[in-house]
Amino acid sequence: MPYIFIFSFKERGARNFLLKLTKEQREKGVIATSAGNHALALSYHGTQLGIPVTVVMPVTAPLMKVTLCKTHGATVIVTGENIAESKDYAMRLARKRGLAYVNGYDHPWILAGQGTCGLEMLEQVPDMDACIIPVGGGGYIAGIAVALKTLNPNIMIIGAESERSPGFTNAMKAGRPIWTPTSSSLADGLAVPVVGYNSYATAAPLIDKMIVVREEFIALAILRLVEMEKVVVEGAGATGFAAVLSGQLPELVGKKVVIPLSGGNIDSTVLGRCLERGLAADGRLCRFRVVISDRPGGMAGLTQTLADLGVSVKDIFHERAWLKYDVFSVAVTVVVETKDFAHAKELEATLRHKYRKVEFNRSAGDITANANTDNSNTANTNMDNNNTGLSLLP
Repeated sequence: MPYIFIFSFKERGARNFLLKLTKEQREKGVIATSAGNHALALSYHGTQLGIPVTVVMPVTAPLMKVTLCKTHGATVIVTGENIAESKDYAMRLARKRGLAYVNGYDHPWILAGQGTCGLEMLEQVPDMDACIIPVGGGGYIAGIAVALKTLNPNIMIIGAESERSPGFTNAMKAGRPIWTPTSSSLADGLAVPVVGYNSYATAAPLIDKMIVVREEFIALAILRLVEMEKVVVEGAGATGFAAVLSGQLPELVGKKVVIPLSGGNIDSTVLGRCLERGLAADGRLCRFRVVISDRPGGMAGLTQTLADLGVSVKDIFHERAWLKYDVFSVAVTVVVETKDFAHAKELEATLRHKYRKVEFNRSAGDITANANTDNSNTANTNMDNNNTGLSLLP
């Protein structure tokens, strides 16, 4: 596909589907359910091909994607708490109006379109050892897995899901697609309660391993890509890279690995939150609560300690009314920016040595009071271009 217009792999399958419609179906139009990128793909390419498009989006869909769908000329209906509820509404509307329903992750024409990513991967990296693919409804990994395994059965296929929507992992455990509750996630594009039946039947025999990734590693992946690759990737598109950062794939060390960054449509406000959470997961944004003297010089002593350590203060909040210590004490909650985990640990050690009451949080994944655990196990992985190939293939 020589030109990419909506910055997501979804338009490959969408355009392939639209091109295969009969003349009568083109005139009546199509309808689809999507949290964003599939809707964007149909909206753009439907307009280009003169096919009316209606998209039904859940209330959790990013505002930017809803707005862009309208800009591209689609009729947008926002209803349903999740994809499943939106799909029920869209199916009823499709029957009522005689529209062709476009399943964005389960129709064979969609899977075939997504599979072209696999062909391009092999053109660019013919000697790849493994491919880590984000998984939502399963259409993307199904198409790519067929392409890669057909041409090279030795390639390891790894799927990556958010902990907030592990539908494919649960399906593989159950031996069939099953309902999996989803919740708000940085990888909103992967939040599918029931994976596609065609996608499951196609992909399951070809997948070598599934990885479930915690949210903080998705945030960290977005941060790493912005800082090191100068690429803005949405949460769903960065989940494959997050799987590497999570430290769950030690068998890939020294291997040539392709990780498609499958989407770049992210709200600017969400991007800001992701970067902050990424900094926290990276140990570079910390929060602590310390009880200090409320007499003159108490706060000065704390800030001087922070200054001596080279720590930058981002925010400070005082708490006096609910404090159970002596009346001349104040609890201070401070958000600071540090250089890395080692710097954060140095700060924690200094505070615990100087003050009796300290609660310290080094990581977004460890928001607990009096955190004394060593977060050194949390992956603080940098991209090693000698070991891992990152391929931006929308």
